[in-house]
Amino acid sequence: MADYTTQICVIAGGPAGLSAAVQAAENGAEVILVEKNAAVGGAANMGMGPLGIGTKYQKRQMVDISVEKAFNMFMEYTHYNIDGRLVKRYFEQSAETIDWLEDMGVEFEGAFKYFTKSEPTWHIVKSDQGIGPRAASFMNKALYARAQELGVKFLMETPARKILKKDGKVCGVQAVDKNGKEIEIACSAVIVAAGGAGASPETIKAETGYTWGKDMFNFAIPGNTGDGIRMAWEAGADHVPVRIEQAASLEGIDDLPGSVANILGQPNLLVNLFGKRFMDEEQMQNTTFLSNAVSHQKHRVAFSIVDSSIVKYYMRNGVDEICLVRSNPDVSDFPDAVKMAKENGNKGLFIADSIEQLAEMTGIDKESLLETVDNYNDYCDSVDEEFFKRKRYLRPILKAPFYAGQFRPGGYGTVGGIRINENCEACDAEFEPVPGLYAAGADACNIYDDSYMFLLPGNSMGFAVNTGRIAGMTAAEYVQDQENAD
Repeated sequence: MADYTTQICVIAGGPAGLSAAVQAAENGAEVILVEKNAAVGGAANMGMGPLGIGTKYQKRQMVDISVEKAFNMFMEYTHYNIDGRLVKRYFEQSAETIDWLEDMGVEFEGAFKYFTKSEPTWHIVKSDQGIGPRAASFMNKALYARAQELGVKFLMETPARKILKKDGKVCGVQAVDKNGKEIEIACSAVIVAAGGAGASPETIKAETGYTWGKDMFNFAIPGNTGDGIRMAWEAGADHVPVRIEQAASLEGIDDLPGSVANILGQPNLLVNLFGKRFMDEEQMQNTTFLSNAVSHQKHRVAFSIVDSSIVKYYMRNGVDEICLVRSNPDVSDFPDAVKMAKENGNKGLFIADSIEQLAEMTGIDKESLLETVDNYNDYCDSVDEEFFKRKRYLRPILKAPFYAGQFRPGGYGTVGGIRINENCEACDAEFEPVPGLYAAGADACNIYDDSYMFLLPGNSMGFAVNTGRIAGMTAAEYVQDQENAD
């Protein structure tokens, strides 16, 4: 006999699971949510807000972004290698989702770009700490409060272990409660929203070929170990590619002031271990492009190099490019950062008195690097003959000391794994829905193919919230139809 009986069981309480639970309950369904951690929110507690297309904020800001424009951008970016129906439904719903969240008390700062070339689709949640990381935790709190108001039952510190089926249909979930007791939740539908496998080096290696901590440095949110993907596969959902939602990271400088990352992230000289350039450095501001490019270099590493004259220019005038995460162009504390790096024995910032010494410290081929620097300095006097970088970003590498930082592939975790359709029904290898099984958020996020769509920022959380809502709607309709049929 089951320990609990409900209509819908939601697996995990991140933004996708919370949105699914709220929407299903608003649509009249009885819902239990199981969460392995002691608090809800998941990876989104580190985030800032969801995507919205055609919202009132954008209209007030006179932003020219429509569902049609965003949809066409997205499909061209991914070369139509994704489910256009799912993207269209997600985008069409996204503006109304912002209103839906506001009805729960969520406030937004407005619609923002992530970096210069992106569109202002990122709706940053208003917090008591201004614009910055963790703002979305306020959204999660509002969703949690609304779910409780609607009677959703939360079983915390209760990881799901298996999705149960009978006669080909979902019939329950096996889980382990906080006392270590195995429990069973009888239900007609399950929504999987467990946040991917960003904290599972084994899954990352098996699915993507990257070795976490060696050539991949994605966020590893505790608890995001791929349980939901595995359970869905075991329950009959098709196994589609699991990818890393990539965004390059500077390795080894987390304990230094932000001026280090801000300066080394500027579009200056970027080389691989052979001492060769491999891209127009202006494209570095899109850290997905940068991560992709670095992934194809030897040992999946690249080095950003500046000299003291470039540093002094930035200290006087501010950096050329900012992003919403590093929005302050002031890098005047860089000398303090250098002092701190030397005192702490920091190994992420390389400081040398010559290009030869910098090559030895980083492992870059010395002769090739010297040649590259000479050629690059010539380009600064004329044009970039290699990768056609614009003149405004060409600054020569001439004056010691020289500084370098190493870029590695990174990102926010895994996306994809479970095949879904535009209704967020989990589908088998024949593209047929598994009766009673739904998926949302990172576990089902197959809409980027090989590259995260950073030109429309807020996509990760936007997809989670909106697919959570879609899964909640569809599952609520399904369980009501099942009861009517009985």
